[in-house]
Amino acid sequence: MASRKESSSVSSTAMASTGGTLDSPVKQIQIEGLVVLKIIKHYQEEGQGSEVVQGVLLGLVVDDRLEITNCFPFPQHTEDDADFDEVQYQMEMMRSLRHVNIDHLHVGWYQSTYYGSFVSRALLDSQFSYQHAIEESVVLIYDPIKTAQGSLSLKAYRLTPKLMEICKEKDFTPEGLKKANIGFEQMFEEVPIVIKNSHLINVLMWELEDKSTVADKHELLNLSSSNHLEKSLQLLMDRVDDMSQDIVKYNTYSRNLSKQQQQKHQYLQRRQQENAQRQSRGEPPLPEEDISKLFKPPQPPPRMDTLLIAGQINNYCQNVKEFTSQNLGKLFMAEALQGHN
Repeated sequence: MASRKESSSVSSTAMASTGGTLDSPVKQIQIEGLVVLKIIKHYQEEGQGSEVVQGVLLGLVVDDRLEITNCFPFPQHTEDDADFDEVQYQMEMMRSLRHVNIDHLHVGWYQSTYYGSFVSRALLDSQFSYQHAIEESVVLIYDPIKTAQGSLSLKAYRLTPKLMEICKEKDFTPEGLKKANIGFEQMFEEVPIVIKNSHLINVLMWELEDKSTVADKHELLNLSSSNHLEKSLQLLMDRVDDMSQDIVKYNTYSRNLSKQQQQKHQYLQRRQQENAQRQSRGEPPLPEEDISKLFKPPQPPPRMDTLLIAGQINNYCQNVKEFTSQNLGKLFMAEALQGHN
């Protein structure tokens, strides 16, 4: 999984051998409809509930547009598959695609998500490895649960330049993040997606739409909220609890640091007074001591995890907002129709 620790370094090795670093920034993503269907099919075949599926995106960069033309999945394997070599697997797949004249250059990776729960340290580390090796690489997040509600949920994200610098320096201390002036809003940037289909596929879609039953179309007007909102709120509360625990840890660190500063100040004052007394008696002053060894500062809690939790909370809030706004729209429309009748 992108959370697979080895997957990050594996993909970087494979990418470095397929084309090097690209130059132009990405302002738009054009993805083939076949790639979208492959991602959906991959989850339907191997994803179960909260199980996450992942794969590699292939394509090319044209000016400021990233074109995703193909993909292939990471195979599911257990810890017992010790002989499985993921680098070799990716290289064999790209070599096979090159032999049949299909785009074989890495341009990113995709991952499914469970109720929008994808903002994590594993995703951050994996995307950093990809983006560090190929500047234009993106991660596509596919939400099968929201897609089942009637609208395709597929979003593309990249790490912001600020976050890339922080990850390169590996300075996740409160002082480092404060110096970089980075918050959860500046961690990921969303890139607009355009799905492209051939003319034949567009004609086929028109024919399928004409053949669809009226009952299926009316399901989009269903006023029930199902359990989607309830589950999203439960996950939101869990992350808020995690955030409160992190705040307690940081407050404890701040109190311990303030207490140590007071002890250090009192210690220096006592030494000054004692040296003054020794000087009045004609005695030499006390030898200098290394204060940093006597008072070792407490270890600050990592703030990157807190930023990721804040980012995930913001994502849950956006999902709840979208879901409730759609339901409210349906309710107002139903009320207007009822009043009209």
